[in-house]
Order: sequence, then C-alpha cells, then structure tokens
Amino acid sequence: MAEVTHSVVFSSDGQWRNRPPSRIPSLWKSYLYQLQQEAPIPKRILCNREVHGKPAHYGREFHGKISREEAERLLVEDGCYLVRESQRAVGQYTLSMKFGGITKNFKLYYDKKHYVGEKRFDTIQDLVADGLISMYLEVHAGDYIATMCMESKYEDSPYMTLNSYKRKITRNRSRSSIKHAKDEVALKKEVSKCEPFHEYDRPPIEASTNDVFLHEDGEDIDVLQFEKLHVFKTNNFIGLPWCDFCGNFMWGLIGQGVKCEDCGFNAHKKCSEKVPNDCMPDLKYVKRVFGVDLITLVKAHNTLRPFVVDLCIKETEKRGLDVEGLYRVSGFSDEIEMCRMVFERDCECADISKNAFEDINVITGVLKLFFRLLPIPLITFEAYSSFITAAKKPALGERLEALKEALNALPPAHYQTLKFLMAHLYRVAERQKYNLMTPQNLSTVFCPTLMRCPEIGGVPDQLTAWHAESTVIEMLITHQRQLFDH
Repeated sequence: MAEVTHSVVFSSDGQWRNRPPSRIPSLWKSYLYQLQQEAPIPKRILCNREVHGKPAHYGREFHGKISREEAERLLVEDGCYLVRESQRAVGQYTLSMKFGGITKNFKLYYDKKHYVGEKRFDTIQDLVADGLISMYLEVHAGDYIATMCMESKYEDSPYMTLNSYKRKITRNRSRSSIKHAKDEVALKKEVSKCEPFHEYDRPPIEASTNDVFLHEDGEDIDVLQFEKLHVFKTNNFIGLPWCDFCGNFMWGLIGQGVKCEDCGFNAHKKCSEKVPNDCMPDLKYVKRVFGVDLITLVKAHNTLRPFVVDLCIKETEKRGLDVEGLYRVSGFSDEIEMCRMVFERDCECADISKNAFEDINVITGVLKLFFRLLPIPLITFEAYSSFITAAKKPALGERLEALKEALNALPPAHYQTLKFLMAHLYRVAERQKYNLMTPQNLSTVFCPTLMRCPEIGGVPDQLTAWHAESTVIEMLITHQRQLFDH
C-alpha cells in the first residue's frame, strides 16, 4: 500500500498551510506558478509629445529628459513603466517602474537587446514583465525559494520518478545482452579447445553489440553507472517549465533555468548545483557521432565502447592486417568524409564493408578521425601528466607499475576503449612482417591523436612532448597484456 503523506503548501497570501493527506506522490508544485499569475501586468506610460533625439530602439514609452519626480508623478500604479534619459549624463537611459507602491529606477542598456542585468530581451515590455514577476516572487516567496532545493531529495525528484521505468527497461536489455554474450564466449572457448590454431591464424575479433558489455573474464559492466557530468546551459523555455529536481515551477519569461544538452534535465540554476553526476544522455539530444564526448556517446548508445571503434577495428582485422603501411597510409579525404557521414546517418547499422569502401585505409582513416575529434582525448587531459611521468621512470618495472596506476585513473569508458584499441594495435604489430607496422611506427601515428597536452603553465617543448607521448603509446601497445586487466 502506498504511504500516506502530509505535504505543506503556500496559500495565495504567502502563509504555510497543510494539504490534506494524499496517497499519490506530488511531483509538481504549483505555488510559484500561481504567484506568477498574480504578478502585476506591465503598463506602458505613453509620451504624447514629440521627443527630439529619441533612440530608434525605444517606442512611445520614451519620455526624454525628465526628472525622477516627474517620472514618479506619471507612474500611478504597480506595473506602470517608462524610459527616460539622464539629465546629467547624455546618452544614458533609465527604466522607471512602479512596484509595491514604490518607483524603482534601473540603468537601461541596449546591444540589439534590452537589458538591465544578465537577461536580454527583444522588447522593453518583456523586460518589465519578467522583472515584475521576479520582484513579486521575491517578496511573496523569498523564503520558499531560498529553501526549496535544500529541502528536495534527488532520489524523490520528478526526474528519478518519471525515468525509473526507462532506466529499468534499459538495464534489463543490457542484462539480456550480457547473458547472450556470455553464452557466445563459452561456446568460443569450447571450439578453441577442439580446434587449436597458430597465433597468426587467429580469426578477427567479433565486436558485436552483444559482447560490448563483457570483460574478457566474463564480468559484466553497467554502462549506465558510468559517472558523467550534466552539460547545463541557461535556456529559454517555452510554455510552462518545471524543475526536474525540486518539482517547482520555473518562473519568468526567458532564461528561467538551465537545461542539460545531453539528457534534457531541466532545473533552476540553484537546483542544478545539487544534481549528481549521473547524466543519462538521450539520443533525442545527442544527434551526432563524431566530435561528441566519449562518455556521452557510450551512455547514449548503451555500449561499452563507441560503436565506431568496434566496427572499424572489426573491419580492419577482417581484411587489413597484412596491408602494408596500415594506419600510416592515409585514405582519400573525400572517401573518409563519406564514411564519416555514413556513421552519422546509420550509426551501428553503418555499412563499411569492402563493397561500400574498398580501400581499408579509408576505414583506418575514419577511426583516427574519430579519436582526433574527441573534445576530451582518449588519454584525458587530467591523466596526461601521470602517463608522461610514468614513461620517464628509470626501470621498466617502475614504468609499467606507474602506467598501470595511470590507466586505472581513467574514466571507465576511456579505459575500456583504450584497452580495446591497444589490443588491436598489438595484433597489427604481430603482423609487422607483412604490414611493416612495428609498435614504434604505430605509436608515431597514434600519439598525436590519443594524447593532447593540456598546455597548463605555458606551451611545452613540442619535440620533447612528442617523444614522451610516443613512448607512452609504444609501451601501451607492447605491454598491453600486462598493463590492462584481462
């Protein structure tokens, strides 16, 4: 049986009152919306005389050089407003408006938009309307606004309540994929016992969507649990916006709150500061593949690694391991761009087979392009110095131990992708007799793509930085079995 709870609301006079007990949890709280409806309506005081030198961006609300006293005489009731020019400073303008029986004066600015603070409006009427709403709510619900996010719990928020079913369905699908992947892994192990083969005859890896959730040791990974920051940006909401954190109405006409660009989470700016780093990117908002943060991409598609990486490596190992100059030779830029557009359009269903792109260098070029366009490189800016320091250790054992510590500090999505890529490059290097690509050659190709110096505290010596980065990638390839958990 649902728990019966008492909730507290405000009446229109601003007093706390008990609401009758309800068996249905209250998600949306309408008190602030009701107050906004009660806010004074802006009333423009028209100037009936011709004003010389009136700026083109003001209308008949402009009264020219009049005094404060004259403005106060004209503003007879709450909501009335006018614009006047300063009598002392030429070219400076003041918005005068009546609120709470008092005339308030604000220095007015214009840069193709009207503003007195951070918000910018198309018209003076909208600026005044928004200001009246804000002042009215501050007077009648100041204490409520100050405490509304402090008294809210994220686990009981509308966002968690409304998305719990979606999260449950997604996790169940993941578990189903994991079970199928485990069955395939067990079958492959049985087959390998019966049909031994030389290491050079190893078949290409199968990077299907069914096994991307699985460690090589069979432990499943919940991609949805990967920590990810929300990307909050101030947003102009249309209609009646409500905060997904506290459930309260987001008042005002524009810039009412913030919205996460990756998952659509709406919140008051103050409430957004309490939201944990559990952004669940939605493909409704994440519409690109290249140039998207890696964690965002894997969580949006619910895959352990970006599908671009899986598909390109699978295709390369299928038909390119013996190609001379693999990854060093570039494909034609037009074809690489065409292949990129195929991924953007078709995502996991992209056709990059030999029939679609005969030159394997196009596929390897797309893979390198994907890593190059990541806003945060595969070896993150935060981890960069740890990897460089590790590569400079005097003894091999010390270098490997320090590299392993640096790897374990990477975000899980970055770690898993780097592990997958290094295992692939190791297999490429195993075929160096045919493709002429040694670990050193591969590191030369990949170090500018996978590592980018954050350049904190001045520009580093490029030659020294490149040498250290190349050493890091070469060691990751050569010792990938010891460095990564297998």
